[in-house]
Amino acid sequence: MHSFTQEDLVQYLYKETSAEKSANLEAALETDWILREKYEVISAAINSLEKLTLSPRKIAVDNILNYAERSVTELST
Repeated sequence: MHSFTQEDLVQYLYKETSAEKSANLEAALETDWILREKYEVISAAINSLEKLTLSPRKIAVDNILNYAERSVTELST
């Protein structure tokens, strides 16, 4: 009997576990309902994170561009 951690589950979901560890984890997921529940929660969280689209606010981009423009101007003079 193995005791798997949340890190093991994350590695499994990202396909970063060995074939042996994956097989053991899959067998445990079929019989250990607490582990299965943790797996479902982590899986749902990963799916939600992958759906996020992030982009900087326009004001942040404008501030960076203004700073860069001022820096170039100062170096040119």
